[in-house]
Amino acid sequence: MDDLERELRDLSAWLETPDPPEVVTRVRARLAAPKRRRWRYLVAVVSTALVVAALPPGRAALADAVAGLLRFAGITISTSSPPALPTGSPSPLPAQRPAGFDEAQRAVRFPIRVPAKLGPPEQVLVADPDSTGSHRVATLLYRGGALRLDAFDGRLDPVFFKQAGGPGTQWVQVGEEPAIWIGGPHPVSYVDRDGAVRVESARLAAATLVWQDAGVTYRLEGQLTVAEAVGIAASLT
Repeated sequence: MDDLERELRDLSAWLETPDPPEVVTRVRARLAAPKRRRWRYLVAVVSTALVVAALPPGRAALADAVAGLLRFAGITISTSSPPALPTGSPSPLPAQRPAGFDEAQRAVRFPIRVPAKLGPPEQVLVADPDSTGSHRVATLLYRGGALRLDAFDGRLDPVFFKQAGGPGTQWVQVGEEPAIWIGGPHPVSYVDRDGAVRVESARLAAATLVWQDAGVTYRLEGQLTVAEAVGIAASLT
């Protein structure tokens, strides 16, 4: 439970306390003070409930203490066990295809924004169209594909599933918004519209920053430091 308590203390920093704040204050005091064993389960349950209740829906991050899952902005991250490395060649996202920037913008239902620090992408991809032809994911590629920015509507069901173990996963900020940084290689898979993890899409991802802005989730992946990634994210135009 020590790891869980540490994660819950980190999450408590993102709480936007409603009025009256007495309950939140008491729970934060419990988290900060030395803990007796009999309080551990109570604090875990109450703190998780407060995260769900106090954060607005667009920024909500839900920690599942039992399954070891973190759900944030349309991405599910498993931290319960060491990640299993994918084998074989990963398949692309469903019905993925290249598109011109203007064509890609017409193909998705959210604005495609470009980081000013990177400039125009070398290639744009769209993937997973529905019955109306509206695509679920847009991807901007840079540096020969070694640096990628995925964008999708984070208010929809989960789109990516990640497995991340060790100390490399941490909360950071992009502007005033919370973000998650996964600082090392980790398996990532696509989650289809039925909620099933597409095992054949599993691949080893590089360091990744995940954040949300105006309901759109962004996933920046590449050989970057956390400071570089946050700077790129903050430059979206």
